[in-house]
Parts: sequence; structure tokens; C-alpha cells
Amino acid sequence: MKQDTNEMELIFDSCSENEGFARVAVAAFLTQLNPTLEEVADVKTAVSEAVTNAVIHGYDQEIHKIRIRCRISGHAMEIEIRDEGNGIEDVEKAMQPMFTTRPELDRSGMGFAFMEAFMDELEVESEPGKGTTVRMKKNIGSGRDGWIVPQS
Repeated sequence: MKQDTNEMELIFDSCSENEGFARVAVAAFLTQLNPTLEEVADVKTAVSEAVTNAVIHGYDQEIHKIRIRCRISGHAMEIEIRDEGNGIEDVEKAMQPMFTTRPELDRSGMGFAFMEAFMDELEVESEPGKGTTVRMKKNIGSGRDGWIVPQS
């Protein structure tokens, strides 16, 4: 009998070199849902943005830990990316397109906007001095073979 859920967790150093590792690891886990290339690219982009935010903003490019949890349930991939860094004082403001706290690093301020555009659901929880948790969900296979995403 095929299992309907599956989970994995990664813990890695918050160095920019690990951003590519995180993207590929999450994409590899996603393949069990037989995603399209576009769905894989969407998830990889969202993961990249969340990990980059943790490295640059969460930890000010110091080396600490980033945690990624992925859960597959039915046709959906849920991803949680967490740091225990600086946190965000005003999440609503930080999620506005073009807002950046690091313009000197040529940051575009589009990270959360990209996550929101490429994923079906996005939730950000943060507390200054305690860190940030980004939760995202992507329904895989929507529109293929007559499969319809259930409304929740």
C-alpha cells in the first residue's frame, strides 16, 4: 500500500554555498509527486529565497543553523524554513515588494513576493531576536489528468 505522507528534515550551516544544496535537496524530495519542470522550478525558487533571507537577514552572514522541514501529504508539498536569528520587527512591511533592510548588498526586496507568487500558500512568523519561520505549500499536479486542487 502506497504511503500518503512522507517527511524529511535538513539542518545545515547558514553559509551562502548551502543555498544551492537546499534547493536541490528539496527538489529531489519533491520528485516523488511527479511534478512538472515548472512546479520544480517554482519550489526551488521559493526555497532559494527563504534560505537566502535566513543567511543574509536572519544571521547577518554569520554561520549558524538553518532548518528545513518538508512534508508531502497527498498532492501537496509543505515546506518550513526556520532560523533562530535576528527576526523581523514588522513582517507585514517586510513582505511588501521592494522593501529591503540591506540595500547596500544590492538586495531587491522581492524575496517574499517571489515566494508568494510561486507557492500556493505562504505564512511568515517572526519575533525580533528569536528568529523567523517561513511556511509554504505547493499543490502538485493541479490541472493534470483531471486532478483538481480541493478547496480548503
